[in-house]
Amino acid sequence: MADRVIFIGWSNVVRGREQASQKSFAEAMEFWGRLKASGEIESFDAVLLDAHGGDLGGFFLLKGEAEKLARVRMSAEMLQMMVRADLVVDGLGAVGGVIGDGVGRQMAMFQEASSALG
Repeated sequence: MADRVIFIGWSNVVRGREQASQKSFAEAMEFWGRLKASGEIESFDAVLLDAHGGDLGGFFLLKGEAEKLARVRMSAEMLQMMVRADLVVDGLGAVGGVIGDGVGRQMAMFQEASSALG
């Protein structure tokens, strides 16, 4: 069961690169679909945010097991896709996180550390 995520967010499409950004988005969707079919990720969500005046325009949320997501994140195909995407959207970034049972484990570590520090 998924206990980790990779959050890949971006702000706006680079002006003049709108068509290239659509191609990059389709490429990512196809890649995530292949990873899901092969069992490398458990699931993924694509989210396009409504206009809100903030810096985040949309994101992908990949869900899976820590070891598998680490392999995905450092794979040549993922790294290359991120380089290409960075040319067509501003503010591109990827960060890991915890979900499900991982949240409980993370909170237990936090509680232990905060208790030790007083």
